[in-house]
Amino acid sequence: MPEPVKKPVSAFTKRPKAQEAEEGSSVVFEAETEKADAKVRWQCNSKDIAVATRKREVKFELKVISKPDAPAEAPAGKPEEPSMKPEQASDPKEEAPPQGETPAAQDPPPAEADAPDTRQDLTGLFTEKPQSGEVTVGENFTFMAKVNAESLLKKPTIRWFKGKWMDLATKCGKHLQLKETYDRSSKVYTFEMQIIAAKANFAGGYRCEVSSKDKFDSCNFELTVHEARAPGGLDIRTAFRRTSTDGNDDSGELDFSALLKKRAVQVQSEPDVDVWNILSKAPPSSYEKIAFQYGITDLRGMLKRLKKMKKEEKKSEAFLKKLDPAYQVSKGQKIKLAVEVADENVEVKWLKNGQELQKSGRYIFESVGNMRYLTINHCSLADDAAYTCVVGEEKCTTELFVKEPPVTITKTLEDQMVMKGERVELECEVSEEGANVKWEKDGVELTRDESFKYRFKKDGCKHVLIINEATKEDCGHYKVKTNGGESVAELLVQEKELEVYQSIADLTVKAKDQAVFKCEVSDENVRGTWYKNGVEVKADPRINITHIGRIHKLTIDEVKPEDEGDYTFVPDGYAFNLSAKLNFIEVKIDFVPRQDPPKIHLDCVGRTADSTIIVVAGNKLRLDVPITGDPAPTVIWTKKEKVISEGDGRVRVETTMGHCVFTIEGAERQDEGVYSVVVRNPAGEDTADINVKVVDVPDPPQAPKILSVGEDSCVVQWEPPQFDGGQPIIGYVLERKKLRSYRWMRLNFDPFVGTTYEAKRMIEGVPYEMRVYAVNSIGMSRHSPASQPFVPVAPTSEPIGLCVEDISDTSIALKWRAPERIGAAELKGYGIEYCKEGTDEWIPAFQGLTDRTTATIRDLNTGDKLQFRVRAYNMAGPSAPATLAQPVTIREIMQRPKIWLPRNLRQTIIKKVGDLVNIMIPFQGKPRPKVSWTKDGEPLSPSIASVRNSELDTILFIRKTDRIHSGQYDLKVEIENVEDTARVTLQIVDLPGPPEALKIVDTWGFNVALEWKPPKDNGNCEISGYNIQKADKKTMEWYTVHDHYRRTHCVVSDLIMGNEYIFRVFSINLVGLSPEPCTTKDSVYIHKTGIMYKAPNYKEHDFSEPPKFTHPLVNRSIIAGYSATLSCAVRGIPKPKVTWYKNKMDISNEAKYRMLSKQGVLTLEIRKPCPFDGGVYMCKAVNDCGEDVVECKLEVRPQISKEEKKEANK
Repeated sequence: MPEPVKKPVSAFTKRPKAQEAEEGSSVVFEAETEKADAKVRWQCNSKDIAVATRKREVKFELKVISKPDAPAEAPAGKPEEPSMKPEQASDPKEEAPPQGETPAAQDPPPAEADAPDTRQDLTGLFTEKPQSGEVTVGENFTFMAKVNAESLLKKPTIRWFKGKWMDLATKCGKHLQLKETYDRSSKVYTFEMQIIAAKANFAGGYRCEVSSKDKFDSCNFELTVHEARAPGGLDIRTAFRRTSTDGNDDSGELDFSALLKKRAVQVQSEPDVDVWNILSKAPPSSYEKIAFQYGITDLRGMLKRLKKMKKEEKKSEAFLKKLDPAYQVSKGQKIKLAVEVADENVEVKWLKNGQELQKSGRYIFESVGNMRYLTINHCSLADDAAYTCVVGEEKCTTELFVKEPPVTITKTLEDQMVMKGERVELECEVSEEGANVKWEKDGVELTRDESFKYRFKKDGCKHVLIINEATKEDCGHYKVKTNGGESVAELLVQEKELEVYQSIADLTVKAKDQAVFKCEVSDENVRGTWYKNGVEVKADPRINITHIGRIHKLTIDEVKPEDEGDYTFVPDGYAFNLSAKLNFIEVKIDFVPRQDPPKIHLDCVGRTADSTIIVVAGNKLRLDVPITGDPAPTVIWTKKEKVISEGDGRVRVETTMGHCVFTIEGAERQDEGVYSVVVRNPAGEDTADINVKVVDVPDPPQAPKILSVGEDSCVVQWEPPQFDGGQPIIGYVLERKKLRSYRWMRLNFDPFVGTTYEAKRMIEGVPYEMRVYAVNSIGMSRHSPASQPFVPVAPTSEPIGLCVEDISDTSIALKWRAPERIGAAELKGYGIEYCKEGTDEWIPAFQGLTDRTTATIRDLNTGDKLQFRVRAYNMAGPSAPATLAQPVTIREIMQRPKIWLPRNLRQTIIKKVGDLVNIMIPFQGKPRPKVSWTKDGEPLSPSIASVRNSELDTILFIRKTDRIHSGQYDLKVEIENVEDTARVTLQIVDLPGPPEALKIVDTWGFNVALEWKPPKDNGNCEISGYNIQKADKKTMEWYTVHDHYRRTHCVVSDLIMGNEYIFRVFSINLVGLSPEPCTTKDSVYIHKTGIMYKAPNYKEHDFSEPPKFTHPLVNRSIIAGYSATLSCAVRGIPKPKVTWYKNKMDISNEAKYRMLSKQGVLTLEIRKPCPFDGGVYMCKAVNDCGEDVVECKLEVRPQISKEEKKEANK
């Protein structure tokens, strides 16, 4: 339910009007309030004016004595202020506003001079526009707009703005909420902007814009926020100005200068205040307060400098590689978190949201060398948390985000066609149980409204949209959406049409016979009334009216002459009737001579002018032929001179007194023909021919063919059926279905006369099938075979960016980009055509299509001026062509040679001996340039390097390098007299030789001084250092003393006295150590000495200190039912023992309290406190050096129920 709109704090029923006045005349501003006791203040330029009021009407008279400079109109939303700056005669000092004050609002447009209030006329898309309002600080207010969507094709889009540019959609949160509702009965959208706990800076001009396709409407309104004024007449809002250059009060940065100037007299700056020290110790939330207090104008610049002054974070000693800041994994997948620790034997702990994880089937802990792994299998939404790896006192934390896989639609919606009033169920299946889906009809979201027209059913993965009684308004495209896909189906609702399967026929009966009128209609629930000559027929013992299923019967027993007449059956609710006539035959008994020749009386139902009786295939044909003759004649029935004998078959004859009956049960096509009846007796014979014609529904047409397809349509064609059933074809009925569906949907209800039909309203990209029924006067044929599957698609858009990439005397290279819109069908390729200038004949550049977006057309005539175009092809055919802007002349263009030397080749290339060298340098130039290589100024010999040249690049290849390959390689690209050069420097390096002349220079104590000379062969690169090793002559095991030592002399220390040593030195360069070392010729012996080591005496320092609370407990007031904590900090050596007391009672062993201690920070957690948990809490710390105590008061307030809150608000 939307929040009801609250009335403004001080509402005017009649607002003052903006007026213009001549100098020296009087002006009356009159306003009327809603409440009689409302307090009213009149202001001029933010200054109060003393005015007497009476009841609800407020009048203010003033006399204009001078022309002001302000504009004549007042801003909208401030109608109580006069349009000009009047000056009271009693106080001429109030002519202009004080310096530094600005008007409250300037953005909204001015109101009309004669408007009685701020409401605007309801024009455009709005049926109700937002109205200007007033609110006090801390209260709520709601702006409402209404849009009638009855004439709109899609849902309107609404945007709320503050000022000219601030879009409020990005500011939704604690103080601003946007809502929208839709009333299906009135088709009205209601948009609301709720301002919660208004602040003073919320005041100003607002704008609401609504749009729908080519329609647009907007309106302006204002919000006035009332608040207590600062003492001494200082308007605090006017002091906080913004440095806006566009005149907008909401843009620019805050300028405190006005406020600082006013406070300069009252506030004195403290001497010798270190602002840098204050900012470095203050929290970020206090920066603006400090800037305000100490008059800092460039706060942003000071914060940037302060950030540079902070020291870098100390590198972790426990972790070599920490966790990444965040990880993401899909639901159901597994993820592995890895850290690298410094000590491979250290134990780590894994925490989840601060709770330690235990090893299980889902959480797997691994330790491989220095790596520590946490593997989480089958991630669920519960695993979305913060994970911490703890090593000793250090830890690293990361966030794991579990991403739900998109919910896909596994079973799509199917098109349906129902009759009016029937129940509709649109069903689909999604990939996940319990997933949320959204239903839409023609782009508008469906909700469960008051009439319960739409019902949404969810059964596991199955989702069903139920429409209880379908109407014509329910026709349209229904869409179900998930976060991973959507499905569309079309619903067609047709009016019920009553079809007559069998009409009543005229009857001719004799006296005492039975007359039966029978008809069959399509709906078995339809009732009807029988009439005779316009008078309703009532049932009696002789007349019986029955209704069984779709068959309606009127049976008249023992027919009398008065029963003759016109009988009509009228179905209830339908504007048509079925009529037939009952003919009565009187039987006259005359004296017949004994010898009476036989005679056939052919007066039977169904006989036409050409003596043809028509019967529908499958129906029963019964011919009751009256005959006379004395003696009784014999009857013979023949067809094509074949006698039909009496029997019980499908075609049989029966002879009774005065009648011969010919019966065909379930007439078939082969029963057609001329039947002859012959009656004989001794007095003579008589003969009659009866032509029987069997009519049937036509044969099914052949499979239809799809001639063409469009974006949402297709053209289908078919051949007429071979046999029309004996009756002319009156039309065809077509059906279609989706390829993977089993439900066929009829496209037309009235027979279509032609054999070519355009089917529309299909979904692009979905495969369909078509089939056809033939219809004649008897009925509808069986359906034809289904057509070949087809997909409605539209041609793609034209390729873009067609341009010439290269051209020569006989060829041209073109390139382009794929079309912006390809559609649902797969792109088959591109076709390229060209024509000569001045002709309209387009010639294919090559046979077939190409899949690439580049093509080279060859074998063209030099000098021809040709135009080229490219078209994209898909299932629907070619797209619109992309054509070059102007014809192109086939002629090669001279291009200067240019070498594109890669960046990595612009510095010396260093390779080791034996490495592979493969240098590729691209270049350009037309015609093909001449390429040459030189080494150190001489032509490059093939024995040194191999060269491969192409039209666009050259390659220098050395399979196995040696020192002789070092040098400068010059590349020259030349076309005629124009050339370009480039140089590549190659340096082949090898292992260095050993140092020379290693000798022992001096020996003293446990130290030996060595000296040597650099090697003769440096390996073609700089010597980067030396590796010095020592060995005891007893073991001859070598140990490295110095590695990568850069000088040629060193001192070896920490030798063991009594041992004899020899030394060796390796030289080191870029490649590595020299193969052979240089070893000293002589050894050195370390003599023992009589020096005794005397350890110094140190006095141990006493670090113990008594406990002391560095952060005390703070008095708190909490709400019952919500857990709370009390925290303090203590220090002391040795670590003090901590005890918590409540009202001087020890609570250490009570389960309701939880005591925590971490690095001197003590925390007491009170779980779900009640009012009885209030009192005085004390924390006591004791060690061997003393004790310390700190205490606080805790107040527990009871919870306030919603009903109490409502009563309090009232």
